[in-house]
Amino acid sequence: MKASFVAAPMKYRQLAIAHADDLLFGHAPKPLATRRGMRIGGGLVYPELNFTLPTMEVTTATMPVVTRHYRDIITSALRRAVELEAPGVVIEFETVPPMTATPAIGLEIVQILLAAMDETWRRHGLKSVLRMTPNDNREFARPPVMRSGEHWEKMLELFEGSARAGAEWLSIESVGGKELHDDALMNCDLGQVIFALCVLGVRDMEFVWQTLAGVARRHGAICAGDTACGFGNTAMVLAEQKMIPRVFAAVVRAITAVRTLVCYENGAVGPGKDCGYENPYLKAITGYPMAMEGKTAACAHFSPLGNIASAYADTWSNESVQNVRLLAGPAPTCSLEQLIYDCRLMNRALGEGKAAALTLRRWLVESDAALDPQAWVLTPDSVMTIASAIVAEPDHYRAGVAAARTAVGLLRAGHAAGRLKIAGRELGFLDSMTAQLDELPADEGAFIDQQMAVADSSKYLPAEYGL
Repeated sequence: MKASFVAAPMKYRQLAIAHADDLLFGHAPKPLATRRGMRIGGGLVYPELNFTLPTMEVTTATMPVVTRHYRDIITSALRRAVELEAPGVVIEFETVPPMTATPAIGLEIVQILLAAMDETWRRHGLKSVLRMTPNDNREFARPPVMRSGEHWEKMLELFEGSARAGAEWLSIESVGGKELHDDALMNCDLGQVIFALCVLGVRDMEFVWQTLAGVARRHGAICAGDTACGFGNTAMVLAEQKMIPRVFAAVVRAITAVRTLVCYENGAVGPGKDCGYENPYLKAITGYPMAMEGKTAACAHFSPLGNIASAYADTWSNESVQNVRLLAGPAPTCSLEQLIYDCRLMNRALGEGKAAALTLRRWLVESDAALDPQAWVLTPDSVMTIASAIVAEPDHYRAGVAAARTAVGLLRAGHAAGRLKIAGRELGFLDSMTAQLDELPADEGAFIDQQMAVADSSKYLPAEYGL
């Protein structure tokens, strides 16, 4: 007997950006103002620095060393930003698991970062804003418990304390659905990918972001955004390692936009999280500013999207760099310098008018687009086409199917026109993915029945997703 499931309606029914030429770095229809006067998406691209510790244990016993690292990182980075006359900087504190498991550890580092940012503002007038991104430890329970328990409570405690202390933007790399998605990637199973992202992931995102919206309201903070990093970027890394086809990873990327869109349907206003390469679709749909990363993220992971990603950036990030010593100085400081110079170039183009900015955007896009399917689905025309397909559907399940089908069509057309390179061994996967999509039911309830029948029931708890 078919189960009865109510599909969540799509809240975005049209695009906020109607024309591809308006999808541009440094500009968003709904710019975001910070407390110190930065206007994200208001005409400038700002550097966003993300950093982490060298390989070491984080415990109460090692806290003197941990805090010294973070104090050194922020002091050196802000000093260099002042020297290079950056118009402002975004600092992201992305915790490692022990810092979320023991919120007092994470909060001590928040205080260190905010104190240095305040001091630099008072002494030098450098505008800055802190993005707080606690690690989502819920996946450490097996099977994951998503809506209660110690991992959830500790994460909320860290969010509350950080917002209370002055962290202005709240973000997370949430993991709902990942317990099934990893196997779906390795099996190139589009049905399970859509089930993980557009059923489990969507329901978890609704729960997480409705909760975080309450935290933000209580403390005057901003819900910034989520990312499908653990889904789309995992696919990208697997494709780089030749473990799955690049065309499959490209289609997964398009589907991830449906999942991440849910945070904006529940209170987030950007800038979306840097490692969300789905952010161009979300910028087109929501009009909110977005963080992006590309070539400057090579310290954290390789990708085929080094230039094209910056075509849409409102903040430009390095992903996460360890605090190790390089010849010039600390690696985070070196990363920030690279980001500042990239932003200078984009801002110079913006300063010469839209035509100049579009010329730079074209160079950034065309330098990557033809060489990899994952870049092809991020061209301005592809972004607009996939985003349009998403908002045309009434619910997230059908939006996921539409995103996948549209992405396959764009890859097929690009290759047929001689504009996109696809390895010969991967061409058959276009037909395979089309066949998989053709077998999916039109109704979400029937789809959920179908996928629950084949999902590994030992790996997830349906009740944690309201199923």
